[in-house]
Amino acid sequence: MAAFDPWDPDFLADPYPSYAELRARGRVQFFEPTNQWLVPHHADVSGLLRDRRLGRTYQHRFTHEEFGRTAPPPEHEPFHTLNDHGMLDLEPPDHTRIRRLVSKAFTPRTVERLRPYVARLAGELVDGLVEKGGGDLLTDVAEPLPVAVIAEMLGIPEADRGPLRPWSADICGMYELNPPQETAAKAVRASAEFSAYLRELIAERRRRPGDDLISGLIEAHDEDDRLTEQEMISTAVLLLNAGHEATVNATVNGWYALFRNPAQLAALRADHSLVPTAIEELMRYDTPLQLFERWVLDEIEVDGTTIPRGAEIAMLFGSANHDPAVFQAPDRLDLTRRDNPHISFSAGIHYCIGAPLARIELAASMTALLERAPTLTLAAEPERKPNFVIRGLEGLRVEVR
Repeated sequence: MAAFDPWDPDFLADPYPSYAELRARGRVQFFEPTNQWLVPHHADVSGLLRDRRLGRTYQHRFTHEEFGRTAPPPEHEPFHTLNDHGMLDLEPPDHTRIRRLVSKAFTPRTVERLRPYVARLAGELVDGLVEKGGGDLLTDVAEPLPVAVIAEMLGIPEADRGPLRPWSADICGMYELNPPQETAAKAVRASAEFSAYLRELIAERRRRPGDDLISGLIEAHDEDDRLTEQEMISTAVLLLNAGHEATVNATVNGWYALFRNPAQLAALRADHSLVPTAIEELMRYDTPLQLFERWVLDEIEVDGTTIPRGAEIAMLFGSANHDPAVFQAPDRLDLTRRDNPHISFSAGIHYCIGAPLARIELAASMTALLERAPTLTLAAEPERKPNFVIRGLEGLRVEVR
């Protein structure tokens, strides 16, 4: 198996041995199939995430032509309009303005107030799983919990939430490496439909404001903070996508890892106080977001290699989280690991704004499963999604004896 082959099923099943080989080859390597520079070491990934010579976009400084890039095809416009106005793909000052406003909904006090609601919902979902004697942990617990929480925060009515997860999955397909035409078409369609829905919801909230984040975005009166309608739409979609994708995949990846490490699962069942360190370790051990991209806005040098302006860097989070220079015995699952500077939530100005909420959700579902389903076992070997960037499972069948 090649050191890096994001389309190889064997690599997708377990990329971590290949990452070790990639790290041994050096600190930066050019990968021709995606025209990207791969960065596999923790120190480099952590440093470059904070390096302002790199950016999530280049359009605040250059045209496509000036940057040596080809503009996206016109038929992809709905996706790019949606994606390019969200704060994850913006740089200061637009990023700063939007993040400052949205961060008001994610202060420690605001997030902490959600803890009882999240715990109650997690308990109800796990009770449903137990009553059936088992089911699919993905669709019964992992998905509905964070989707309900972020939809509640945004003010999306319960009756409208059905399409949210399919829309999100289709849009996120565009973040994979070299997505095929069919994937792009689905992303474009979902972008148009989701945007149209949110445009109607925003109009309704203008008429009848509520106690929700969309109403808060509309009511921002400070000229420095005010959002355009497109920015509101893009922000809502980003919060929904980012607000549940990592949590869903961390949940199923994490429980699958626990089932494959029965001694660690037994230790967790014997001592629920391990939950906080267990969550951090599981996010490190099988990282939900494997790769994060940056454009080179100004020439940089990594280990003697000059990377020119206009190049794209692929920072390998999964590899960085298994770097033995940072983590002792990185391929061993250790739920008691204290020194755990994983970068699963990124770093720098694009550090995940919802990380505290994600931790509350992960702790709530794990605690509910430990307390209410203490005999939870794996019912069938899961099938891994054929994705590389966003790493997850098609499902996770479990039994409660």
